[in-house]
Amino acid sequence: MGYRYDHLHLRSRDAAAAARFYGEVLGARETGREGGERPSRVILDLGGMTMFIEQAPEGTGPAATPPNLGIEHIGLRVEDIEATVADLAGRGIPLVSGITDVRPGLRIAFFEGPDGVRIEILQRG
Repeated sequence: MGYRYDHLHLRSRDAAAAARFYGEVLGARETGREGGERPSRVILDLGGMTMFIEQAPEGTGPAATPPNLGIEHIGLRVEDIEATVADLAGRGIPLVSGITDVRPGLRIAFFEGPDGVRIEILQRG
């Protein structure tokens, strides 16, 4: 029996707005949409990763506060972390943590996406 990655499924208070964020800020491409004017699900391709962003039903609880159990963040590799951080700052997206040199050849920073999704950008090399 074998397993392969298929998708990442997020819930959002506003699926359309979250999808716009991932498209405008991270270059995700919308590949599908279910529902009407207020979609029940938006499907994106983010660097080869399929993301389902589902409209959360009323009464859905808040996102977990890191550090937490379960999925802690989405990690996205970039070529130039300093240029990426400057681009995010220019768009008014605050970092949760500045650039950290974890070890030689690995630099990371975190920012918060829609609905409390923690996103790591990392540069290897």
